[in-house]
Amino acid sequence: MKEIRTEDAVGHILCHDITQIIKDKKKGVLFSKGHIVKEEDIPLLLSVGKEHLFVWEKKEGILHENEGADILYKICAGPSMHGTDVKEGKIELVADTDGVLKIRRDALLAVNSLGEMMIASRHGDFPVKKGDKLAGTRIIPLVIEKEKMDKAVEAAGPDPIFSILPYQFKKVGIVTTGSEVKKGLIQDTFTPVLKDKLAEYPTEVIGQTTPGDDKAQITADILAFIDQGADMVICSGGMSVDPDDRTPGGIRDTGARVVTYGAPVLPGAMLLIAYYEKDGKRIPILGLPGCVMYAKRTVFDLVLPRIMADDEIFAEEVAAYGEGGLCLNCKVCTFPNCGFGK
Repeated sequence: MKEIRTEDAVGHILCHDITQIIKDKKKGVLFSKGHIVKEEDIPLLLSVGKEHLFVWEKKEGILHENEGADILYKICAGPSMHGTDVKEGKIELVADTDGVLKIRRDALLAVNSLGEMMIASRHGDFPVKKGDKLAGTRIIPLVIEKEKMDKAVEAAGPDPIFSILPYQFKKVGIVTTGSEVKKGLIQDTFTPVLKDKLAEYPTEVIGQTTPGDDKAQITADILAFIDQGADMVICSGGMSVDPDDRTPGGIRDTGARVVTYGAPVLPGAMLLIAYYEKDGKRIPILGLPGCVMYAKRTVFDLVLPRIMADDEIFAEEVAAYGEGGLCLNCKVCTFPNCGFGK
């Protein structure tokens, strides 16, 4: 930066804030760091005693914070999101659609490890809505070396750090197990909960069956829904390790690939996730434990958004739920704006 006469500063960029104090009326920033001085600014600057200013001196290989911010934004933003206007080296990313936020975490860490720049985001693998703020970026100093921004581009790689997987419409079949439900001994209170949660997404429930505890019938009902065009099958109940709980075996007997039976999440430890392959299509089959019926938030709330966005779930990702997998059952639930599942 260099010091120049205020009268000669038109077109230059301020390297520091200019404060204006008017007794009993005002105390605040008159012009912010990074402001480009205009002709009409000169009288105001002189009125606050600024006869000289420190301004940015343009040099080869040195970028202004706003130029660096634009580069940072470009390595961050994927489709279905936009950036806010750049201001003081800052740009925020905003969602243009509902879906699941995906983050290339290795790239995010690599860029943030470079220093003099930062990217802060909400948690990935969670649902976002159109208009939600996804991330904020900033160049820390007023100017930054172009070479450093080139390193950021290299560290991030060719793909955007952030992307949104939009939800896909799904036809859903529900298989309600348990002889007590089949025989009408108890009221089915599980299905209404499922339908309420599914209604938050683009879904159509194409049917419900009550095969009791007949493992072969559970298998047959799942396969029948798939033959009817179901994009997802949910089995409710009978997920414990007791000998008379037949749901896990019924799911396995379909020939589906079981990703996990069990999750380090409370409520929801007995979750089963499987995928059935048909005609090149991957159809999720879920075995849901009974806690989904009565607990406000469970493992189902963690996996359902990803399934609705066709985001394949892997066993190691479920295992990672262990840290943050304990729901605290707060009196006022703020999920997903809490630590559950993160």
